[in-house]
Amino acid sequence: MDPRVAIVTGASSGIGEATALRLRKAGFEVYAVARRVERMAALAEQGVHVFGMDVTDDASMVAGIERVVAEQGRVDVLVNNAGYGSYGAVEDVPIDEARRQFEVNLFGLARLTQLVTPHMRRQGSGRIVNISSIGAVIYEPFGAWYHATKNAVEGFSDSLRVELAPFGIDVVIIRPAGILTEWNQISRDSLVATSRGGAYELTAASAAKRLASVDNRVMSSGPGAVARTIVRAATAGTPRSRYATGRGARMVMATRRLLPDRAFDAILTRAYLR
Repeated sequence: MDPRVAIVTGASSGIGEATALRLRKAGFEVYAVARRVERMAALAEQGVHVFGMDVTDDASMVAGIERVVAEQGRVDVLVNNAGYGSYGAVEDVPIDEARRQFEVNLFGLARLTQLVTPHMRRQGSGRIVNISSIGAVIYEPFGAWYHATKNAVEGFSDSLRVELAPFGIDVVIIRPAGILTEWNQISRDSLVATSRGGAYELTAASAAKRLASVDNRVMSSGPGAVARTIVRAATAGTPRSRYATGRGARMVMATRRLLPDRAFDAILTRAYLR
């Protein structure tokens, strides 16, 4: 039997890189794609196919899927991992930057889904794994646009799951908690830069310290924890619709379910703004 074929976006580092390696070890023919091709040399050495793809460029996505299908004749798993968090007060974040977060975190994911779906439908099977976040369940000050994108990913995925089930295509949501990747540094750097000299400068600095406080191995998991969950979701006979993963993920979500909004707001105020 020919190996199953998987595509992983955002594979130049962190969760995407770890996932590509684990899928390869699980016997998949893996295509790892990202803008920074030079950072995927180690993946290529492990037998992973690597090439450049920009999930905000339609021609790049079309060409990438066409390449995989031309070389392998099928796509079995799409892992929509590309994404980032650009933090800042809603008042301060330029709308163009907010749109870019949606382009990367939602619309790139949606377009790749459109491109692989006809191939999965014809073969009568497939699995689309969308990387969301516990940020779709909880919220943080200065993260409005990021949290909005992850809520959108989940609503999109839920509708998609029902649409594609009759064709043998599963849609799975992965909800990582704090993970040791570039994400945390990028989010807090953008927060400080966006807030500099403005009304939110002091509270943004406090929030950035809070974000930094969990960016360690005691409070957060390595990307391998998420990669293991993704591979489990990709290979399960009947996958769950959602998987929470990473240190504290289930506890955080349970706390959010139990607390009313005002109580959760108060916790966030103490944690981030003082």
